Formats: sequence, structure tokens, C-alpha cells
Amino acid sequence: MVASNLPSTRSGLYDDPREDWLALHKEEVIDPARPIVDPHHHLWDRRDVRYLMDDITDDIASGHNIIATVYVEARSMYRASGPEAFRPVGEVEFVNGVAAMAASGAYGKPLICAGIVGHVDLRLGDAAKAVLEAEIAAGGGRFRGIRHSSAWDPDPNVAHFYSTRPKGLLLDPNFRKGFACLAPLGLSYDGWLFFPQLSEFIDLARAFPDTKMCLDHCGGVVGIGSYANRREELFPVWKKSIQEVAKCPNVVVKLGGLAMTLPGFGFEKLPKPPTSEQAAAAWKPYIETCIEAFGPNRCMFESNFPPDKGTCSYQVIFNAFKRIAANASEAEKTALFSKTATDFYRLKLES
Repeated sequence: MVASNLPSTRSGLYDDPREDWLALHKEEVIDPARPIVDPHHHLWDRRDVRYLMDDITDDIASGHNIIATVYVEARSMYRASGPEAFRPVGEVEFVNGVAAMAASGAYGKPLICAGIVGHVDLRLGDAAKAVLEAEIAAGGGRFRGIRHSSAWDPDPNVAHFYSTRPKGLLLDPNFRKGFACLAPLGLSYDGWLFFPQLSEFIDLARAFPDTKMCLDHCGGVVGIGSYANRREELFPVWKKSIQEVAKCPNVVVKLGGLAMTLPGFGFEKLPKPPTSEQAAAAWKPYIETCIEAFGPNRCMFESNFPPDKGTCSYQVIFNAFKRIAANASEAEKTALFSKTATDFYRLKLES
């Protein structure tokens, strides 16, 4: 049954999950008692792939101690009618329903979608405020902010469906008028873009120092298309930009998104899925750079499921993070795995 008029989730930036392939490798969970808040996942029901409540709870049940999650917009369940600007409110209504289901305890202990990041087209300018207020009302006390993706690249083999989106969105005057509505309403902003665009993100963060901002997926590492086979050349460029972003005290960063095909590690081409040792070795330079630049109290590990499930199971992805953080102090591990996310998204969790 077709539950959405959206296109396939296959974007060229990530692969859809292959359960039979992922099943070829399983691991014992490292440090299974450690509480984790997963601050970035999606839910959707589209033509070729479904990832809903049962799917994420099944992944969580594989062993890590996930106590809560944050949902991030994915163009899911938009309203089919009504004013165009208000159609994304349907996504918040849908996710708040899922969160209420999780809060019943019938699906296990984790508070799925304890925080909700929706979408509003900030190019509406001042008119964005009314839509934001509608999403706050629809969120049932769980709505925390919005993401308006600005990813763009001149290479269509990198940008894929983002190639039709506007270049320089974060610099657009109307976008910034809409962005100015966030802080007065107590809302945060999640930014998703490719690393060559980080100067625009920095400019935005400096222009709005009172707005809480989160940089998704380690700042958009790219290793495909025109960026392929250039890791040694491009890593210092990415690193310098990350260090500049970190100078903005209103910004935190999510550590993840590296299991997509976008970063170009090629795990999806292997006969078997990667082990957590393999994943940790590939991701460590990026994650350690972010932690060194931002500090653990401004970093949070994320699953980015289901996009990152294209190459890693939930077991493997968080085992890889635990391997990378193995030498951190207990306080630093707490920040990386739960406290930063809890604080940034103002989650209401039982102590």
C-alpha cells in the first residue's frame, strides 16, 4: 500500500536498509548498561521502505540501553490539503502520536520521540511564526525546533535531490527573517548541509548568537562524486571549517551520519557489513576532531536511522561510538551519549 506521495527514499546519499545483509554480522553489545539518548532518527512509510515505531523499537531491542530518542523531520505525513505553509504540521501531529504510544510503555521503556524537530519553510519570513506556533501546539509539549535543510552542491552526483534546492539558502534575507522567529519562541535549529557550505552556517550562527543551533552529521562529510578519492586533500579543509564553527558558542554538533554512502567509505559495497572496529577506524578522525573542537558537552552521538542503517546495524553503530569514546572520562561519556542531547533538546526524562 502506498502511504505517501513522496519519491523513493533512495537518494544516492544513503542506501535503504538490507536486513538480510545486516544479519550477516552480529556483535555483543559493549557497555550495555550505559544510558543513551539517540538525538537523531526518522520515521517514514514510503513506496519502497517503511521505518515506523515497531522498526526503531526492534533496532533498539538489539541491546543498547536507549532511554529516549529525538525525531528529526523527514517530510513524513505532511497534510494532504490546506495551506501549503501549514502542511508540515501534519508531521508533528504524526510524531507526537508515536511519542504518546511510546509513553504508554506498551512498546518498551525507551521514550521514542521524546523530542520533536519539525520543519517550517523559513523563507516565509515573518509569516513563519504562525506555522511555528501551530507546530508547538501540535507537539504536545515535545516540539523543540525545526530543521530546514540547506544542503546544495553543484555536482548532481553529490547533491542528488538537493540539486533542485536553492544555493546559499542560509544567506537569504527572507530565510533569516523566518529564522529570527525561532529564539523568541524558545526553539532551536538543526542545520543539514555539505561541508563546503559551512561558512554560510558560521555566518548564520554569528548573526543569531541567541539562537540554539545544532550542526547535523559532523558537518556534512562528502566523499562521493567530485569529492571521491580526495580524503587526504579534503580532510584538512573540513577540519578547519569545523574548528571555526566550534568558535560559535550557540552551536552543538551531532556525531554521526557517517554510515551513509555520502562520506564515501564504501561499506555498502562489502560482501558483509562492517564490524564496529572497521567503522570506528574509519570514523575516528572525524569524530575526534569534532570532540576536540567542541568539547564533549557540545557533542552528541546519533544513529541517523534509517539512513545510516544502509551500512550498519544499531548494534554496530553504537558499538563503534563506544570504541571511539573508550578513553573518555565517565563524565565525558555521559555528555556524549546522553547529557548533551538531553540538555540541548530540553528532554523531560525521569532521573
